[in-house]
Amino acid sequence: MENNNSLSTDQLIYAYASGVFPMADAETGEVNWYRPDPRAIIPIETYQPGRSLKPILNKGIFEIRVDHQFRRVMEFCAAPRAHESETWISAEIIDVYTALHEMGLAHSVEAYVAGELVGGLYGVHMGAAFFGESMFTRASNASKVCFHHLISILRANQFELLDSQFMNDNVQRYGAIEISRSVYEKRLAKAINRPCSFVF
Repeated sequence: MENNNSLSTDQLIYAYASGVFPMADAETGEVNWYRPDPRAIIPIETYQPGRSLKPILNKGIFEIRVDHQFRRVMEFCAAPRAHESETWISAEIIDVYTALHEMGLAHSVEAYVAGELVGGLYGVHMGAAFFGESMFTRASNASKVCFHHLISILRANQFELLDSQFMNDNVQRYGAIEISRSVYEKRLAKAINRPCSFVF
């Protein structure tokens, strides 16, 4: 981990291509850079929706949109949560990832009910790699449905790598596994060098 007080789109592009990502200190806002070992990834080809999610998907409860309110998704992801008192998504991070989105290198998948944004996720896209960053939900199952549609997009566009950074209970429920840093960076180098579109 390294400290750096400035953040730019050029830094982000170089960092992600090198297997590094930023998180802001909740108290100071200072940006810290991480390159974990082991690394958590979610195998795109083996994901299966949970049994309880299938009826939700079949009912079509949520309208799914892509890149409609990217910044708003980030703001909701940064908001305080019942089980977490701090966030690593600072105002600076929201600004620079929104700029990355405007360059076509970051995307959001969003869930709506009656036109209201109730769930979503966002991440960075380079080549055939997608780097999942964060998700939020304001309606039961909304973020799970967004993740299901993210996998559908990645499969349809033949992505090779879905990075989930650190292992935790949330990513584990989606089938995350851990691999060594060296294996991850080899897979990363291969994935980012193959052009891939993020088309819904």
